[in-house]
Amino acid sequence: MNTPRLNTRQELSSGVATPGYTPQQHAPGIVHIGVGAFHKAHQAVYTDDALAAEGGDWRILGVSLRSDTAAEELNPQDGLFTVIERGNEPGSARIVGSIARVISASRDHKSVIAALVDPAIRIVSLTVTEKGYGIDRKTGGADTSHPAVAADLATPDAPGGVLGLIVAALATRRKNDVAPFTVLSCDNLPDNGAMLRGGVIDFATRKDPGLGDWISRNVAFPCSMVDRITPARTPATLAEATRLTGVEDQAAIETEPFRQWVIEDNFPTGRPAWEAGGAIFVQDVAPYEQMKLRMLNGTHSMLAYAGFLSGHRLVCDVMADTDMAALVRRHLLAAAATLDPLPGINIERYVADILSRFSNPNIAHETYQIAMDGTEKLPQRIFEPALVAQGQGQPLRPYAFATAAWMRYCSGRTDGGTPYALRDPKQQEITEILRNCAVPEKLADRLFNLKGLFPKKLLSDRNWTTQVTSILSVITGKGMREAVHQESLSA
Repeated sequence: MNTPRLNTRQELSSGVATPGYTPQQHAPGIVHIGVGAFHKAHQAVYTDDALAAEGGDWRILGVSLRSDTAAEELNPQDGLFTVIERGNEPGSARIVGSIARVISASRDHKSVIAALVDPAIRIVSLTVTEKGYGIDRKTGGADTSHPAVAADLATPDAPGGVLGLIVAALATRRKNDVAPFTVLSCDNLPDNGAMLRGGVIDFATRKDPGLGDWISRNVAFPCSMVDRITPARTPATLAEATRLTGVEDQAAIETEPFRQWVIEDNFPTGRPAWEAGGAIFVQDVAPYEQMKLRMLNGTHSMLAYAGFLSGHRLVCDVMADTDMAALVRRHLLAAAATLDPLPGINIERYVADILSRFSNPNIAHETYQIAMDGTEKLPQRIFEPALVAQGQGQPLRPYAFATAAWMRYCSGRTDGGTPYALRDPKQQEITEILRNCAVPEKLADRLFNLKGLFPKKLLSDRNWTTQVTSILSVITGKGMREAVHQESLSA
């Protein structure tokens, strides 16, 4: 007997959480570009909570720019999908009803434009990753070498990229005297609202300087900080969804119990009651971004380099190592000491949440994956808090250990001699400067001189450089496992 597919007419197994509202009674008020697993685990869940708490016409019209998969999965299910939360306890299932339907831009471009210019749509949100925006981080404007940006500049009447679609829709709204929507980036990027604002205004100005000026004066681009680990879906995910719900769900996802969303409160035409799901609304998101970068991401980088070279494939494996777990806690507390108090955040609870998340055996987060792109991540995650600690007279040892672990990782070989790719934008440069370099002091000196990476203030601090070099000597001389053990004794 075939298992029925999830939709609004199917009976579900008892104990499955269902929407606390009737989805069909609420019209869409949001267009979301980039309907992937993270959006479904994050913004769609918060919106589901908001609709249950306060109602309103705030359901989501999804837009998929490239793939038809999201539309094929969700539309036959009336937009419903299962979220499986996997913590240290058995997984639980929840049905989310905040997505009304998904439009595939490659198949139905006209419907995408129609949705964006609809006066009922008051927010356009996005999760497209940094590459999807087509914004030059150096200039802050549109990246004209980006294929979608170049194509949309050449044929502005049939846009297919993020900047082109937003600008075309805003131009039509301006022409029709319709209030502009708020543009909300939900990608894991620092200062994401300001970044997107710069790209949109520059793209619009290239098309029509008057339009660019109108957007700069009338369109809100709030920043946001997002956090929820959402692994790639597997056949086991779908099988578990069927077991928990009693129906087939082609759009099911799995995620961790933890979620966080900090949003700049700048929505001129209104917003859902996302605070019902725990979202925090603030005037300035930057301090919360610093908290995440220094504590969560900085500790992630440290444990990735030391953990990978200690033979631990997954983050949860790192946390099962008593010595590594001690260094993880030390780094979290050191990073926390560099931060000012934040409204809505209990730092002790945040530390406990991170430790629990890292220990979750049901989230398969690989240390080797976290270790990639080190030269892009270390400045914000390690060096910035180290500078703050330096200025406040706090210990630099945790950051020195993280730096030394990265330096050892740059050698490209495990303690057993197995080679691996660095997967770093500066991989070729690093490989070249470390060629035939086996002495720890020289290895450290060569990496300290890597152009544009280390802050001069840290390099001029003899205490800092000596700590990094001495830790690196232990790592190279005795191996990462022994170095971690010795370091943990004083953690």
